[in-house]
Amino acid sequence: MRAYISAISAVSRALGIVAALFLLSAVFSVSHMVFVRYVLNQSTVWQTEYTTYAIVAATFLGAPWTLLVKGHVNVDLWQLSAGPKLRGVLEGLSGLASMIFVGLIAYAGWYHFEEAWVNGWTSETVWAVPLWMPLLPFPVGMVVLFLQYIAEMMRLALDGATDPDAPLAHQTALFSETTAEPRS
Repeated sequence: MRAYISAISAVSRALGIVAALFLLSAVFSVSHMVFVRYVLNQSTVWQTEYTTYAIVAATFLGAPWTLLVKGHVNVDLWQLSAGPKLRGVLEGLSGLASMIFVGLIAYAGWYHFEEAWVNGWTSETVWAVPLWMPLLPFPVGMVVLFLQYIAEMMRLALDGATDPDAPLAHQTALFSETTAEPRS
């Protein structure tokens, strides 16, 4: 179980880095677009579309890393006021509900990606990018997010519920595998 958790966490961290690179490339794309439009006084062809696709790709590919560091929005009023056992049950139910949702989204993303691939869809812009390319991060990110949810459920089964008073070391760990100490 720990090997699976480590492997999926490593994949999630790698996708987090890829997501950061997509955001960085979007910044460069916007900077290039501003230069071309306002300094060279020329029209742009691909920059706006690329920036949109890069930000969406970063969102979906970065979702597993965000779960790994517990960065998703979480309404945890009941969890914080509950005892450790009930907190574990609530975290488990929340994880299962999220897995169902993410699984459905992953399926829809794969279906849409496959349609674009098989039918040779392209964007309706001058750039005419094949749409399977910007659609691919959608199912990939959601599948890895689903696998990260499985890892978090395993972590919950092994280590118990999250202690709301204890700092979570793995919340800020992008490059290393560090987690909160297991309870005895």
